[in-house]
Amino acid sequence: MAEVSEANISRRTRDLFDRGLVAMERDNLPYAMDMFMAALETEPRFLKCRKFLRAAAIKFINETKGGKVSHFTATLSGLPMLISGKMALRSGDAIRALGIAEKLLRTDPLNMQFVHLLCDAAQKADMPEAAIHTLNVVREYNQQDMALLRDLGNLYMEVNLPDEARKCYETIVAMRPNDAVALQALKNAMARDTMLKGGWDESAKEGSYRKVIKDVKEAEVLEADNKAVRDESNTEMLIKDTEAKMKNEPDNINYRRALAKLYVQISRFDDAVRVLEEGRRAAGGADPQLDQALTEIKLKQYDAEIKQCRENGDSAGADAKEKEKHAFHFKSVQTHVERYPNDLLLRFEFGKLLYEGGQYNEAVQQFQLAQRNPKFHTQSLYHLGMCFMQKTQFDLAKEQLEKAAEDLTEMNALKKEIYYQLGSLLEKAGNFEQAADRYYKEIYQTDISFRDVAAKIEKSYKK
Repeated sequence: MAEVSEANISRRTRDLFDRGLVAMERDNLPYAMDMFMAALETEPRFLKCRKFLRAAAIKFINETKGGKVSHFTATLSGLPMLISGKMALRSGDAIRALGIAEKLLRTDPLNMQFVHLLCDAAQKADMPEAAIHTLNVVREYNQQDMALLRDLGNLYMEVNLPDEARKCYETIVAMRPNDAVALQALKNAMARDTMLKGGWDESAKEGSYRKVIKDVKEAEVLEADNKAVRDESNTEMLIKDTEAKMKNEPDNINYRRALAKLYVQISRFDDAVRVLEEGRRAAGGADPQLDQALTEIKLKQYDAEIKQCRENGDSAGADAKEKEKHAFHFKSVQTHVERYPNDLLLRFEFGKLLYEGGQYNEAVQQFQLAQRNPKFHTQSLYHLGMCFMQKTQFDLAKEQLEKAAEDLTEMNALKKEIYYQLGSLLEKAGNFEQAADRYYKEIYQTDISFRDVAAKIEKSYKK
């Protein structure tokens, strides 16, 4: 069963995948994974989607408490599903086993038991590329795992990529010079690579996995190029190329997003808005990702206009544009929250705007909802504390800030701010020494330049 390219997926699959991509760009990782999983349910052979799902899972685990959960605990909690996956594999339902493996890897993408289930399922489903990609991802975090390297090398040999297999076997032999099995595998890989490079098996190259890899690499280069800094002439060239692609595939929202980004880079904001609005009308119905993209373009247009005013010495005009920008942003986010009430990222953004505008009760409501998303849980608690502090409800503020502090293991920027505010609460209660000992000193030992914490510590020692 050959892997399917992005050009050959159904419209439904493309829509789900596109939604996942935009959610990932916005760092809304749970929603992105939901979309990627849904896309894979409709098209299990869509390798590119599987890659993005794995990247989102690893990023999410690293950014949340889930990263601290041991593989043993994850295996224990996922044991019933793991057993179901193995039973599906034994019964010959490789696609179902593959779906179960993806659900497990979403919770712990580096768990080797889950990885083995996916690799076994992928091979049974005749999708070795999925197994290769998964092993390569895990390899980045387990450089010395020789069993993993051996499995990866064997897979590369199966898909006729002996040069990649050779690199795996060479790593094993470097660590175990007397490993006879690895030495023989290395010789076989080198011999096979020589045959291929000599043109002995040219026909096998056509349509092979090597071509798929080449296509994927070219796509990745294009994506990287779209993000790179370039001069205007290069951008215009890319615009013409993307416009041509969009003309051939007007329903491809990825081309529309890429084209809109290129337009923004050369300040063609109206064209960027037009392209995305046409895409939204073609798709039909509401699309939170496109709505957000349109808002971001308009905000960038405001920024460009404000910058131009300041360069022209028009301070009054710049200030007027700043107010106009803020009013637009507030109204836009408010409208999106009403349209997509379950989008917790929007709830969090709206809460911050309400807080900045002094609407503390309304902001509290948004942050209470936003904290349900693990990504924004800690920051929502912090903002809840700040809202209560502004309302002089100091006991509630202290409770929320302490909860936020418990979530953070490192003294990062947010934790320093939380500790500073907790210290301020103690100061308001007349407990300066306690504030210094419990909170200010902790900040001082990490960052002596943070706010006026150095002066506070000097004051505490003088006392």
